[in-house]
Amino acid sequence: MKLQPPEKIAVVLVEDHRMCREQLAHMIAKTEEMVIVGEADNMGDGFSLIAQKRPSIAIVDITLKGASGLELLKQLRAQSIEVPVLILSMHDESLYAERALHAGARGYVTKHEASEDVLVAIRQILKGEIYLNPRFMSRMARKMMTGGNVDDRTRPVDRLAGRELEVFELIGRGLTTREIGAQLGVGIATVDTYRTRIKEKLKLENTSRLRSEASRWVQQRE
Repeated sequence: MKLQPPEKIAVVLVEDHRMCREQLAHMIAKTEEMVIVGEADNMGDGFSLIAQKRPSIAIVDITLKGASGLELLKQLRAQSIEVPVLILSMHDESLYAERALHAGARGYVTKHEASEDVLVAIRQILKGEIYLNPRFMSRMARKMMTGGNVDDRTRPVDRLAGRELEVFELIGRGLTTREIGAQLGVGIATVDTYRTRIKEKLKLENTSRLRSEASRWVQQRE
């Protein structure tokens, strides 16, 4: 009796940076147990692809053109599409990992981590586990043991939504409104709307205070 080859792990990539997407696809293609079944570079196409293919796992960049990867997670949950999602991000875990897990992600990997971590994360998630960098897992454990006071620096911006936090960080890094719009794939008017919301939520009376607070917050985290 001829044995059937094991079914491969089907992976969908949702990443708007072409070079990064190609590198991920190449790395995954070299494994024996995984196969790419679809790629997308924006939230709308990513959602449609995941809904259609129902892959074993989806790798989603947190920063997509026009919308956050967290919004894609929320849409999948709203439509009861139960596909495990690994979030890929250029942001440090302390900024977005907890938000991603609350939104329904099963793991979080930063882009500066070793590429092999993506494969480790996929395998761990498909075992039904959560994947986070061990260093951050340790930090989260300390935070829980001390009543959540390990890193008070995150608290002033806890009220910001995912995209608002991205804009706040980019303001703190000195990017102009036009540069922020180009990086996030949105128009200048949209960035201005986020700026207004951030000022309201953080009770900052003007743009100068916004820049100052954002810069101070970024410097504290580095």
